[in-house]
Amino acid sequence: MLNQQQLSDAYQHACEVELQAFKPGNVSIYADGHDMTVEDFRVSAKKSALPLTNQAYSLGERIYYAVKATREAVGCNTNLGIILLAAPLIIAAEKCVTQQDLREQLALVLNNTTMADADWVFQAISLAAPGGLGSSNEQDVAEAASITLKDAMQLASKRDRIALQFVTDYKDIFDFLILRYNSAFNRWGDTGWSAAAIFAAMLAKYPDSHIERKYDNLHTRMVMDTMALVDDKLSATERPEQLEDYLRNVDTEFKSAGINPGTTADLTVITVLVATLQQLFS
Repeated sequence: MLNQQQLSDAYQHACEVELQAFKPGNVSIYADGHDMTVEDFRVSAKKSALPLTNQAYSLGERIYYAVKATREAVGCNTNLGIILLAAPLIIAAEKCVTQQDLREQLALVLNNTTMADADWVFQAISLAAPGGLGSSNEQDVAEAASITLKDAMQLASKRDRIALQFVTDYKDIFDFLILRYNSAFNRWGDTGWSAAAIFAAMLAKYPDSHIERKYDNLHTRMVMDTMALVDDKLSATERPEQLEDYLRNVDTEFKSAGINPGTTADLTVITVLVATLQQLFS
């Protein structure tokens, strides 16, 4: 069984690895962007770790208090998607003995969410105020929840890939991204570049919810085509650091258009967290 310190360290490690990844359009050690810095994300990871791993809190409370701690520390939404996905995973990890238990325990956590969890999460989302949120005809986060958190995520799952994970038991991560991450790490032995590989692979295959909320499908094809090229180049190279100049050009192109693949970055963190937890259990 993993203790609170181990889970906190695993979470903060995953957040740091994601910052070490060159993710075009997103914040990393290679480039700040969108009025946010690497230090904002490091502080956010540290401040959100304690509530996320507090076993006295329910799922919804962990999410709310992690968002609140982040907001008080950096004054902006750096990690809502990360927190939403990390909280169920951390609760699942608290109940595991082996790495094989992790996905099964996660499914149990997701299937047993409550209306109270939804209420806490609605408050957390309102507090984080993510870009392009708007309003909804059903289960608007500005109002009290009347269904469970998983049911609320089901309603949002067609337009939000974070919500989709709640209703598929993190299928994108367990059936796609973790495999790509492990393959890249086995080739390069570098966590940051392995994280960059899953960021590229995900964006090449699926539209990013954060971009879609802001711009609808205006940039969808361009982003996917561009990242498919990035994915091909990363897949073909034995020395990914040689692609830095190329990635810098893509990063500049995306950021000049206001493109931030934030949802894909969140999924990158959670994939690294899964890999880290699996290593701890093994």
